[in-house]
This record gives sequence, structure tokens and C-alpha cells, in this order.
Amino acid sequence: MIEEAETLLVRAGDAAQDESTPGALPRAGLSGSLGSSLSTSLGAGLLLSACGGGGGGDETTPTTAPSAPPSPSSPAPAPLPAPSDAQAARFLAMAGFAASASEVANVKAQGYAAWLEAQFALPRSQSHYDWMVARGYAVDANRDSFNGTDNSLWRKLIGSPDQLRQRVALALSEIFVVSMAGLPVMWRGFVAAAYMDWLEEHAFGNYRQLIEAVSLSPAMGVYLNMRGNRREDTSTGRVPDENYARELMQLFTIGLVQLNPDGSPKLGADGKPLETYTQAQISELARVLTGWEFDNALRDDPGYARRPMIHVASRFSVGAKKVLDVDIPASADGPTALRTVLDTLASHPNVGPFIGRQLIQRLVCSNPSPAYVQRVSAAFNDNGSGQRGDMKAVLRAVLLDPEALSPASSNAGGKLREPVQRFVQWARSVGLSSPTELWNVGNLSDPATRLGQSPLRAPSVFNFFRPGYVPPNSALGEAGITAPEFQLCNESTVAGYLNFMQTVIVNGVGELKPSYASELSLANDVPALVAKWAELLAGEGLGASTRAAIASAVGSISASTDSGRLNRVHATLLLILASPEYQIQK
Repeated sequence: MIEEAETLLVRAGDAAQDESTPGALPRAGLSGSLGSSLSTSLGAGLLLSACGGGGGGDETTPTTAPSAPPSPSSPAPAPLPAPSDAQAARFLAMAGFAASASEVANVKAQGYAAWLEAQFALPRSQSHYDWMVARGYAVDANRDSFNGTDNSLWRKLIGSPDQLRQRVALALSEIFVVSMAGLPVMWRGFVAAAYMDWLEEHAFGNYRQLIEAVSLSPAMGVYLNMRGNRREDTSTGRVPDENYARELMQLFTIGLVQLNPDGSPKLGADGKPLETYTQAQISELARVLTGWEFDNALRDDPGYARRPMIHVASRFSVGAKKVLDVDIPASADGPTALRTVLDTLASHPNVGPFIGRQLIQRLVCSNPSPAYVQRVSAAFNDNGSGQRGDMKAVLRAVLLDPEALSPASSNAGGKLREPVQRFVQWARSVGLSSPTELWNVGNLSDPATRLGQSPLRAPSVFNFFRPGYVPPNSALGEAGITAPEFQLCNESTVAGYLNFMQTVIVNGVGELKPSYASELSLANDVPALVAKWAELLAGEGLGASTRAAIASAVGSISASTDSGRLNRVHATLLLILASPEYQIQK
């Protein structure tokens, strides 16, 4: 995947540089003394070999793709020995966002498994909803805005000590998608914030409870039209809305085709994948999902945002219903019918491989082997104590699997780091904080000037990228290798990401200003400076030749003044964050 990344990223960078091309972007480059020094040393090609977020994907992209990894029956490799510094840093980038010297020491001393257990035990920090109330955002002027929502999201992603929970909540927000672009309701900022609170609350709980919290949240209720969904009316021709019924099955539970435990599709006699449900079953499920409404939504109180929706019996479809192969009698009321539906879907054999594979993709690698998926699926099915859907057991299986703890050794391994993950990793690594506690980072969705990605701002329910996306016209595509994050990569985002990171590395963002005082002492020892940050940011990912190239460029900057030494630190960070070897988490 690294070789393919270098080809795609440099190609995108070259396109972004070509000012003679009609409609091309302005040349992206480094400004000031830092920019002139590095441009002279490396040239714009290397500086632009970085991929940010942005471009949309074709919604016809299949949700599964063929691959040729090891057989599911192959034995798991032997457990790895105690981690080195680089291995601990690599693990922290998967299980959280960033590595500090103290966290690396903790992982080395405790081991991977004990570090996870310590993270599971950490209490949740102040909820998004409570923080927004405490900071004064619950005023009428904010009733129709998202003021404060982005602030709180960045507050936790960058500053909260429970980085495993934050990483998992972010991953869940990209599976059970709600977007701020689709919340046309009162107190919409609080509705979005409360949704993220629900994901945090259930990140280490049970999948069955998670999917119920998602289904009854006001955010999902309005985003996919379950709120206000009414029973059929034969006199007017009205039928229940099918939006949530479809996505509940397609995206949140069982997927489009029947799966084997290793995630491969089950095939019928004709050799084609077997579908998991029919259009008639969607329509039947939509009848079950009628009658739900916000709990006392008031113009002067955002409190409904954090309360599960309530059921209005008069809007519920009457008569018997059937979901998949489970009968729901006419006597069942709406809440009972919903519980039956969620029990049925959560017990479906597809859920383990379908959700497990996506968690592997969000945390570890884009194209997991069938054997890896099968081991995670087994943990979903039984946590060792007979419990199904234990999220802690699933996360242990995802993050402690031998394939997770071993660096990728082929083009099929690894994953392109999401733009948000790169930014948060840098921010945590340099100890970025908000002296005013306002966390004014803002919306980073603009692909030309920022990241092209921002939490809870996906362009559709299909997230920023599809889990089955295979880059077309590429070696990855020819091999059928899924690489979802490449759906964000285009000429605009290459330049946008790099220019944004250049700015924030030097100046910070909003009132959040980085401090590199402790790094100045290393500026006169360029190989040591590069080695330190290569290890913290990329683990074992940066090869010797890449480190040498970065060190050569950084060493060309004069270090005779504090300003020059600071420029060396800035350049080191920027060039690592720009390198394809860093951007591929392997």
C-alpha cells in the first residue's frame, strides 16, 4: 500500500503544482524562511506528496471487494515479545491517536493488553452536552446553530485522557453516521453533541445496547427520518418512511449480502452472493419503526437532545409484522416491536464479520485478511463468557491480534491515515491545549484550505468514504485491495492538507498555540530530532532513506539563532507529516 500511496500522492501533488493546466489550483508551497529553505532543499514535488481529505466517492461502489490474503484456517502467528519504543508508538497510534514519551513507557511497562484495560477503566470526561451548557451555549441565539459543537468535539479528541474511547467513538461516528449537514431541528448543536455522548457511553458496552441508543437518539431520528414516521394510511396512500429501516440493516447491522464468519460472501447455487433481505422486508421493517417522536422538545430547552425518543401509539402501524424470519404479533406495541427487531438484527450471524471488519478498518488496516476478520467475529459472537456483542472483547480482538501488532509486510497491508487522525495526532503529540478552554479549532471540512474532513460532518450517511472502496486505475484496484480513505484523496486535498498543516505547525489554530521549547535543544542534532519525531508519529514506518532525506533538508536550515532552530523543528514535523511512509499506517 505504501508503494501505491507514493504513486497516487505524488501524482496528485504534481497535478496540484501545474499552474499551466486550465483550472489548476494555485501552487501550494511553504511560505517564509522555512518555506524558502525547504523548497530549495527538496523541491515542491516532495513537499506536495501528502494527501488530505476531500473528494467524494461514487455511491455505487460495492461494499465488499475481493482480496487474496491468507486462508481463514491458517493458524495465528505466535504472540509478539514486549514492545520496543517504536512498536509502542505504533500501537498507540492505532489504539488512540498519539504517543508521548510517558505513554510509550506505560505500554512498554504494562504491555499492550494491560494498557487497554487501563484505558477501559478510565472515567469519561465531561460530556459534550454538559460542557456546552456550562460554557453558556444553551441560549436562544444558538437555538438554530452549531455554536459550541465543534469546540467540544475537538476538546475531547485533542485533550481528553481517555484516547482509546475517543478513537472508538470517532470510529463509531463513521459507521453509525449522523451528519450536522442533516439536522434541521431546534438546538441542533446540542442534538449533535448528545449523539456523540451516546457513542462514547456505549463504546465499551454491548453492541445491542449501542444500536438501541443510536436508533432512539434524536439525532438519528431526524437524520434518517425515524422521528415522526407514521403508520400507513390507505385513504391517502401514505406509507411508512423506509429510510431508517434500510440503513439500519444495510449500514448498521447486517449489510447487503450474507457473510461467512471471515467476512467473505456466501454464494448461491448460481455463484452469486446471497442477499440478506428484500425490498418487501424493508417495507415490513418500516412499519415496525413507526410512532417515534422527540421527548418534549421545547424552544427554550435543549434537554430533549439527550433523551431517547418516546413512542406515540396512535402513529404505530397496526397488525402483525415480520422482520426477516421473526414474527411480531399484532398485540405487540411499538417499544416491544422495536426491541424484537433489534434483538433479531443483533443476533444475526452477519453482525460479527460486518461490524468487526469495519472496526478493523477504522483502527488498524484497510484490507484485513479473512483470518483476522474471523477471529474478531468470534470475539463478537462470544467474549469467552457466553456474551455476544461485548465491545471490549471485540476491541481487544481487533487491537491485540497478531496481524494488528505486526507491521504490514505487503502492499495489501496498512491503511491511509484519515486527515482528522493526522491532525489530532500532531496536536496531541505537541501537547496542544486551549488556554481559554474554548477550543476554537472550528470546522475543518474545507478541502482546499483545511482537512477536507471534520467530526460529525460527513457528506452523507455513507460516511466520508465507503468501507469497500477500491481505488480505480491503480495497482490497489487491479489487486482488488480495499483502501477506503483513498476516496478522500484528490489534487485539491493534497495541497489543502499540506498548506493547513504548515500553518498550524507554526502558528497553531484559534487560541491553541503549540510550544516547541523542549525541542530546541535537539535542533542542533538533526538526526536525533528527526529520529524522535519519526518514531513518535510513524512508529516503525519511516525508512532510513526517508529519514535521511528529511534530515538533509532540515540540516540545510541555519541553526545559528533561536528562530532558525525553531524552523528546524517546524520543518521536521511538516516533512514527516507530508511523507507517504508516515501517511500509511502500517
